[in-house]
Amino acid sequence: MTPSPSSPPQAPAPPSDDWRRPAIVVVGLVVLFLAMLSAFALPPLHSKPHDVPIAVAGPSGPAGQLRDQLQEREPGAFDIVTLSDGQAARDRILDHDAYGAIVTDGTHTTVLVAGAASPAVANTLKTLAAQLGEARGAAVPVEDVRPLPPDDPTGAGLSAGAFPLALGGWICAAVLLATVPRQRQRVVAAFGFSVTGAMALTALLQYGFGSLDGDYWLTSAGAALGIAATAWTILGLRTAFGNVGLGLGAVTMIFVGNPLSGLTSAPELLPSGWGTLGQFLPPGATGSVLRSFAFFDGANSTRPLIVLSCWLVGGLALYVIGLRRPRGKAPAVPSANSEGKPSSEDNPSRELLPAT
Repeated sequence: MTPSPSSPPQAPAPPSDDWRRPAIVVVGLVVLFLAMLSAFALPPLHSKPHDVPIAVAGPSGPAGQLRDQLQEREPGAFDIVTLSDGQAARDRILDHDAYGAIVTDGTHTTVLVAGAASPAVANTLKTLAAQLGEARGAAVPVEDVRPLPPDDPTGAGLSAGAFPLALGGWICAAVLLATVPRQRQRVVAAFGFSVTGAMALTALLQYGFGSLDGDYWLTSAGAALGIAATAWTILGLRTAFGNVGLGLGAVTMIFVGNPLSGLTSAPELLPSGWGTLGQFLPPGATGSVLRSFAFFDGANSTRPLIVLSCWLVGGLALYVIGLRRPRGKAPAVPSANSEGKPSSEDNPSRELLPAT
């Protein structure tokens, strides 16, 4: 029999002229771009005081009258507590329970601020002091009972640290997932980066920029907990949910958590409700811990420490769940490469990245 001639090779199909996919990609990128701009621009554009904790101190008559005037003049701006005297007001500020205070005896009035608690709120109270002085026909002195370090009187260094804190944990997780296949090494590296990265960041802010002046080791410990909470949240999301978890972590930490952290101003200056939300995310809680540890000896840090601990434990739990998730039945006999040795995929000592 005469063998049938072999069929000629088929030419590759011409590229599709369907423009729907690139159009969808362009539209999606524009939406993402607008979402990023909104996330970072809207909070400062709509910044104003919302229930900022302050104190009014003095005899009950003058102090109560001043409190009523403030509440009537700027309703909802301040959460005011009345105290007996100026020393009680100073103690409340140094305990990080109030951003400032107005001390009055009916004749003389002084405004106390804490620049280290928030330069933005301190400026708001200074403006209030000027307005009170105009109304009374006499200047109202302002005293900063807990100022920022002289090398960084505006707090620019600590504010600039907000984005590296939010991004650093995400980058750490992404790099470890891509470069460190063994689970034990990945765990050690994640905690190792959290500690060494926190020490390096705190050292740069405190000794390089002069932006911090508290206990170095205490501040470093707070920063380490914040970085670990972020890194392990990302590691857990990626291990449990694949690349979708990686994207979800980026949105949560960078696009939402960073602009709502309040580190550049104060949570009470963000739009109502959004500042509170930001304090329950790792960037906001980390900022509060850093400010508390660096300037107020850890006062009023219980809630942000609990928030960060919950994110850390949750991330670790997701990581363990992702590792224990079934990933298919292993082959009964390991395959061999050209040299007759088991391939790396079948080597039980080699731990691979979690499947996406």
